[in-house]
This record gives sequence, C-alpha cells and structure tokens, in this order.
Amino acid sequence: MHVLIVTAHPDPASYTHAAVARLVDGLKSVPGTTHDILDLAASGFDPLFGVADNDLFHVGGQTPADVVDQQGRVDRADVLVLAFPVYWWSMPAVMKGWIDRVFIRDWAFDDDPASKTTGLLGRLKGQVVAIGGVDIGTYERRGYLDAMKAQIVQGIFGYCGIQPIGLDLLLPIDQPAAEQGLQDAFDIGRRVATSN
Repeated sequence: MHVLIVTAHPDPASYTHAAVARLVDGLKSVPGTTHDILDLAASGFDPLFGVADNDLFHVGGQTPADVVDQQGRVDRADVLVLAFPVYWWSMPAVMKGWIDRVFIRDWAFDDDPASKTTGLLGRLKGQVVAIGGVDIGTYERRGYLDAMKAQIVQGIFGYCGIQPIGLDLLLPIDQPAAEQGLQDAFDIGRRVATSN
C-alpha cells in the first residue's frame, strides 16, 4: 500500500509536522507500506486558482504541467491523507488551493449536466487528520467538526468518489493532550496502513 500525505504548515518544527512524523512511524510499522509526503508550505506549488484554471474548467484545454505532476502523485497512492492545522474551522488556504487546482473535472470527477456527477477516484481511500487549538467542547457546541466532515469528507472525498477512512481531530492544548495526540497519530498511521 502506498500513502500520500499532504500537509500544510509553514513551520517545520510545528506540532503538525510532529504529528505527520508519528503518522509515518505508524505506517512504517506495517510491512509493505510506502509513503510520500507533500509539504505544501515548502513545495513551491502555486495554489492560486487563476485564469488558466478557470478556462480549463469552463472550456477545457491542456492541464498545466504542475497540476499533472500533482495528479500523478495522487494516482500512485492507494490512500490520501490530509494532515493540517485547523484554520477558521477548515484547512489552510494552500491546501484548499491545491485541491481546487488538482481535483479537476475529467480526472477527479465527471460532471455531466445531462446525468449525475460521478466520482472518478473511487480506487482511493481518504483520511483527514486535523490539528486544532481549542477543546473538543468548542467543536461540539459550535458544530465545527460536523462542518469539517461535511466540507471535506462529503464535499471533497465523497464528490470525487474517495472512500473515507475517517476524520480524526488532534487537540494538543496541554502537554498530556499533545502526547496523546502524537500517540493517536501513530495509531492513525497503523489504521491507514491496514485499511484494505
């Protein structure tokens, strides 16, 4: 099994990167599992959905080389993991822009007005690892976790046919919770690696 982990945090010393490292440790604990990490903050990928992307969506044409390269990374994976710090109850803009530019019609989905939308990435599984900065009660009271499930698990994974493994929320708001979150990240890696 090959896992693509897409992450987005500008500080390599961040808790997000520490959680990704523990997730990788969990993956490595299962023989036969390989991985690729796409660090969007360091990759140089342009997440701006520009005029060329808009034209491609509306009239078709040649898919930009940087998008084709990213699609190739996804195509090589059996599982896509999105691991990110929660910004405004969602993913960072660079990750949303990566999805906007890469998950396009005729590759991620087929949207024929005469018929229904068909997800084209059904062979892929998806896992979300969100890292928040407030307690779980805040997420529950305000419906933020439900909002992320609707936006990412249903709205992106579901729309493209990606089979969801889960959405896990790590909340490193104090030292014990931070340590537990890193253990959870390891366990998520093992779960992802055995999700056949």
